[in-house]
Amino acid sequence: MDLEILPLTEKKPLPKDESSLVFGKEFTDRMFLMEYQTGRGWHSARIKPYAPFILDPAAMVLHYAQEIFEGLKAFRREDGTVALFRPADNVARFNRGARRMCMPEVDEAFFLEAIKKLVKIEEEWVPRSEGTSLYIRPTMIATEPMLGVRPADQYYCYVILSPVGAYYKGGLAPVKIWISDHHVRAAHGGTGEVKTGGNYAASLYAAREAAAKGYDQVLWLDAKEKKYIEEVGSMNICFLYDGKLVTSPLHGTILDGITRRSVLALAREMGREVEERALSIDEIFAGAESGRLTEAFGTGTAVVVSPIGQFTYRDKTVVLGDGKTTGEFTKKLYDTLTDIQYGRVPDPHGWVETL
Repeated sequence: MDLEILPLTEKKPLPKDESSLVFGKEFTDRMFLMEYQTGRGWHSARIKPYAPFILDPAAMVLHYAQEIFEGLKAFRREDGTVALFRPADNVARFNRGARRMCMPEVDEAFFLEAIKKLVKIEEEWVPRSEGTSLYIRPTMIATEPMLGVRPADQYYCYVILSPVGAYYKGGLAPVKIWISDHHVRAAHGGTGEVKTGGNYAASLYAAREAAAKGYDQVLWLDAKEKKYIEEVGSMNICFLYDGKLVTSPLHGTILDGITRRSVLALAREMGREVEERALSIDEIFAGAESGRLTEAFGTGTAVVVSPIGQFTYRDKTVVLGDGKTTGEFTKKLYDTLTDIQYGRVPDPHGWVETL
C-alpha cells in the first residue's frame, strides 16, 4: 500500500509559550488516516490536513464501543534531533488490542513507517523546552453504520499528534491514593489488558469519587476478591518492598505497559530483584507500618513515573516516608528513563529510534 501525502493549504500557528502547553488540548496541522473494508482490506492511506470526521449516527463505534488506541511520544533531544521511544512495541500492542476487539490488524512495518513519516513532516511541532514532547495517538474505530452486535466491516485507523507540556508543573511530587473497595477496573476474561475506551469510561465514576475526597488517583483491586493490587488510575503500579521491586503480574486484567517494561529492565540493571506478583491490601499497610514498604509509584507514557506518598483504604491511611518527598529509587528510575528519552545519556537498549 502506498502512502499519499496530501497538500496543506493553511497552517496553524505554533505554540508561542511552551510553558503553557497542557496535555491533549492542541493538535498539529496534519494527521494520518487509512480505511478498511471487509473483502478489500486496508486502503487509501494518506497524510492529510487535520480535520473532523463525518460519521453516520449509526456508526458502530458509537453504539458498541469497538475502538482501540495507543499512546507514545516523540522527544526533542539535546542535539536537536527528534526520536521516538519504543514505537514498535506500541504498534505490536495495537495489533494485540485489535485481535481482542475483533478488529482488523494493521501491517506493523507499514504503520510504524507511517507514524514516523507523519512525525517527521510535523517535526516543527515537537517542542524544545525541558520536559515537553509530542504525544502520538494512534486510534482505530468501527465506522460501519449498523445497529447490530457483531464486529464491524468498516474501520478508520488514524494517528493524531499533540504537543504536550511537562507533566509535573511543580516538580516530581508524591500523590495521594484512594483505594476503592467497591468499584473495579477489570475482571479476568475481560478487556483489561487492552487500550480500549470502555476501560477508561468505566473508571471515571470512581476517579470522580476519589477527587471529591481530596485524592489524586484511584487504586484498583482485583474483581474477584477485592484484595489484590492491580493498577493505579490508568497506570501500572510498582512497590519497593523488602528492597525488591514488586509489581502486579500480567494475567489479562492490566495493561502491558511499555514504561512498565522499561522500568523493570532498568531496575534489574541497577541490581534490584524484580517480582511480578500481586500484593494484597494487608501487605501494603503492614509493609508501610513496618518499614518493609519504602516506595511506590505509577508508570505510564504521560507521567513516566508518578511517586506515591500515601494510601487510604476505608478509614485507614498509611504514609510512605514523609509523604512529600520522592523516594530515592523512584527518582533514580525517573531520571534514568527520561535521560535516555531526551538523549542526555546513551541508549544501550535500542529503545530510541531517531528520525
